[in-house]
Amino acid sequence: MANGRYVFEAPPTLLPHLKHLGLPLIDIRAVFISHFHGDHFLGLPFLFLEYLYLTPRQDSLLIVGPPGIEAKSEGLADMAFPGLSDADAGYRRVYVEAQPGGERPLADARFEALRMRHAGEKLECFGYRLRLGDKTVAYTGDTEMCDEIFLLAEGADVLVLDCSYSNGEGPEHLGLPEALEVRKRVSPRTAIILTHLDDEPDVTGHQGLLVAHDFARFRFP
Repeated sequence: MANGRYVFEAPPTLLPHLKHLGLPLIDIRAVFISHFHGDHFLGLPFLFLEYLYLTPRQDSLLIVGPPGIEAKSEGLADMAFPGLSDADAGYRRVYVEAQPGGERPLADARFEALRMRHAGEKLECFGYRLRLGDKTVAYTGDTEMCDEIFLLAEGADVLVLDCSYSNGEGPEHLGLPEALEVRKRVSPRTAIILTHLDDEPDVTGHQGLLVAHDFARFRFP
């Protein structure tokens, strides 16, 4: 999550984790979904249910994701809780399909989407750049090594980077050796946060390389 308002991904644990952190759910303006794998997507129905019964909201909720995001999200909601998609929750869910092609406005921010390399041709996967005032956060989602990582990172203050293989390399994701290569090639002013981890990577001696943990918070001036 960036600035308490912009959520990257909706895993099944999204809602309990946000509540554990004490973050006001009413402040969320947008949710970015990189692709339709369950660990990135299956938490949406519980967020919708929260807004229906426990935390009423009036402002629209923006949901950004690959083409088909509206049908997938509303279909998932009805699969989990029949009738949820048609329930009058007092707010609108506004869906925005990600497409490469420059920055687009989103609430009080701007975002850009880039296609990443993950899961072959089975589904579309996107990384995002989010510009919040004079700060830019880049998020790769799941990806193999590709040029788009460096396009996302260019000029970013923070890059949240897939590092699924903490002790080597593997298919469809980045491993620690590749993450270290990204660190070498990206500007030293860009902090890199490793995420989507299978284990604790050893980043001893590598400045500007941070490791995400559940409930961790990072502050950048």
